Amino acid sequence: MAPMVNTEELIDSRELATLLGLAHPNSVSLYQRRYDDMPRPVVDLGNGRPRLWLRPAILDWIKQR
Repeated sequence: MAPMVNTEELIDSRELATLLGLAHPNSVSLYQRRYDDMPRPVVDLGNGRPRLWLRPAILDWIKQR
């Protein structure tokens, strides 16, 4: 069974890019390749489709960096 997720805590690549201080949402994939410890999307529907991350996991990761 998949874990329960509070949908209000989900963010897309646009919001994630803003949190990371990146100019373009496309840069998020570069961060994922560069940082092995970066949280992965909790929803990934495949190429060209939405990916969503958990905001609390991302904020914790940013604090640790």
